[in-house]
Amino acid sequence: MSEAASETFERLIGSRGRTLESLALTAGIVSFALVGAIAIPVFGLEDAPISGPDSIGQYSAIACGVVAIIAFVAGRLIVSAREGGLRMRVLDVLDLAAIALAHGAIALLTWTLASVLLADAFIGAEVFALPLLVIAGAAGALSGYVAFSSAVIMDLSLLAVVLAVFLVEGMLASMLTATDPFWWQEHLSALGMSENVSARAFNLTLIVAGFLVTTLVRRVTVDLPSSHPRGRRNVRICLVLVGVLLACVGIVPVDVSFWLHTAVASGMAISFFVLVIRLRTWVPGLSRTFLVIGWTFMAVIVLLAVYYAVGWYTLTAVELVAGILVFTWIILFIRSVETLGADAGETAPADRDAVSG
Repeated sequence: MSEAASETFERLIGSRGRTLESLALTAGIVSFALVGAIAIPVFGLEDAPISGPDSIGQYSAIACGVVAIIAFVAGRLIVSAREGGLRMRVLDVLDLAAIALAHGAIALLTWTLASVLLADAFIGAEVFALPLLVIAGAAGALSGYVAFSSAVIMDLSLLAVVLAVFLVEGMLASMLTATDPFWWQEHLSALGMSENVSARAFNLTLIVAGFLVTTLVRRVTVDLPSSHPRGRRNVRICLVLVGVLLACVGIVPVDVSFWLHTAVASGMAISFFVLVIRLRTWVPGLSRTFLVIGWTFMAVIVLLAVYYAVGWYTLTAVELVAGILVFTWIILFIRSVETLGADAGETAPADRDAVSG
């Protein structure tokens, strides 16, 4: 590439980046105005508590959740239009809905938890009418800006972070609002066994997380370098099964069908084990260190299951640790595949030059 062409390319990239940043700031400003304006009739220019019913925390959490969903969808549509069109397949629409819902849930849960912490720091305090409008608008502005920016720069690494944050906050919200404070003495699935808000939040978290996993899988396996004739397909099948079965765990709570719930939960573990065991054959280019991590995680899960069988550990502890290890492995796998793809892209031109020389 000539020097002039390189400079032109850099100007185009810089111009596009500035335009998208300007749009993200605009999304933040519009969100500030809307959330602040709607707060006027909601609170009637009166003081409000920090957290709890009819509080600024409750209003900000709900408003920011809606703002994040709208801002993310708007960002993705703008990016799609810039890249050549808005035509989407059914799976693309489902992916967009799941990721947007995850952003909305993260905003809702983040501001809810923040308001609870602040209420504990300022016990009995109320927020005056004018600061209330400004604070609510500022929360909306930040949520709109972050969600729009996330939509614009969305890649595999960021999507993996969204999945992790969504799962952690969703689980924490279900645990903190559980009607039975001793749910952990049974098993993790006890969080989804009733019809209250906590149970619905738990089951919805699993369903949306399952969609996010399948979205990640479809994207990460598109350019997965593999010399095995069916390696890419087999990796995709195993990981898609993990996502689908995770969603099924939320769709079929343990109190609806114990055996079906247990079967799909066990299927997740089996799919993960098969993938870890066969990964060296299916994707030979992955590093030995990553393969060792997979075997180590699998050994820990098996060991914990044995501890539970002999009565040394609770089922909740086994499920929590196993879930953390599986999703940590998935995030590390995404990073390893990105590195493997980058290495393959760097070596390909060199190979072509060697052949032409």
